[in-house]
Amino acid sequence: MTDPAPEHAESTEPEPTPLLHPADGVPDLSVTPTEIKAAAERLASGHGPFAVDAERASGYRYSNRAYLIQIRRAGAGTVLIDPVSHGGDSLAVLQPVAEVLADDEWVLHAADQDLPCLVEVGMRPPALYDTELAGRLAGFDRVNLAAEVQRLLGLGLVKGHGAADWSKRPLPAAWLNYAALDVEVLLDLREAIAAVLAEQGKTAWAAEEFEYLRTFVAQPTRRDRWRRTSGIHKVRDQRGLAAVRELWTARDRIAQSRDIAPGRILPDSAIIDAAIADPKTVDELLALPIFGGRKQRRAAETWLAALQAARENPKSLDDDDQPNGPPPPARWSKRRPEAAARLEAARTALAEVARRVSVPMENLVSPDLVRRLCWDWEGGLEGGTAQAVDEFLRAGQARAWQRELVVPVLAAALA
Repeated sequence: MTDPAPEHAESTEPEPTPLLHPADGVPDLSVTPTEIKAAAERLASGHGPFAVDAERASGYRYSNRAYLIQIRRAGAGTVLIDPVSHGGDSLAVLQPVAEVLADDEWVLHAADQDLPCLVEVGMRPPALYDTELAGRLAGFDRVNLAAEVQRLLGLGLVKGHGAADWSKRPLPAAWLNYAALDVEVLLDLREAIAAVLAEQGKTAWAAEEFEYLRTFVAQPTRRDRWRRTSGIHKVRDQRGLAAVRELWTARDRIAQSRDIAPGRILPDSAIIDAAIADPKTVDELLALPIFGGRKQRRAAETWLAALQAARENPKSLDDDDQPNGPPPPARWSKRRPEAAARLEAARTALAEVARRVSVPMENLVSPDLVRRLCWDWEGGLEGGTAQAVDEFLRAGQARAWQRELVVPVLAAALA
């Protein structure tokens, strides 16, 4: 009889080599127009693609602007650029850097997070490689930068300042060290993960995804962003939903004017509590959690005015009138049971394809696009179900590699 394995068997995976500091040290921060121009000239002296990253102040500021830009290029090393403290027009001051960056491919990790704030200061990639998205296509279970660097390069990145308030000045030395490390090995990571995708036969898939990401950075803003308020499922009636809408709108207006993250003005939980309780006096409002604090006491009349506006205008919020697609799938069985059956069949079929090709379902095809297809489907158009599905997905910006994989199974599910 074989002895059972020890309860805490040692891992055979080698320990990563800690990467604590940039090999060439932390570069000086380029702040003034002269320093930023010199940084651009340094990048121009290098060769090949650029490793690019940006730090924002999400959770602290309303805006999504970049408060630090990190760039690395072979033969040039790393530059750190402060895009907000130069004292001039950002587009003009950063133009030399933008012009150099237009010369070659950008390598980013989670490009959808950084591209909007870089486009805002005039920096647009001529070509793009996203190592996070590449990891998803490769079927990695963990795709954060530290996990991929450890898996493919055997290095250990020390994380810790990604969620910091990067609008703070001066930036602490430890933060700059962290920022420089984020691009230190990004070019090596790109080569390593490209080799994995090539071995899996997914290089062409990745190329389509990267070009789509590069081209469609500026997505249209949802008109009903208030519907994503955390906890909104607890609100059951029209009046309550109208209260969420009015409170959210009032909060957003204040946050934008003060450039403070909305959650720091009023948490989502407080909006939901007020929408459900519907207080009509200051005392009733202040009796609710959060609202009794000193900061909320000063804004009590603002929140009461929003609640009053909701009572006066409980505008129809029927799901069929939503401008952004069908209602939540949980409601389909009562509203359109045939659509619910289509969606269940489609999800089952897509899950099998995703398992077979080792790509997450949400990357195989947009879940929102699948929901719209199943909700609106009224039978195949002329030419057959498959052709109609392909036309629908193409109109929804699904890429060629996605359509090739999912059209047959979706057509079968709908039929």
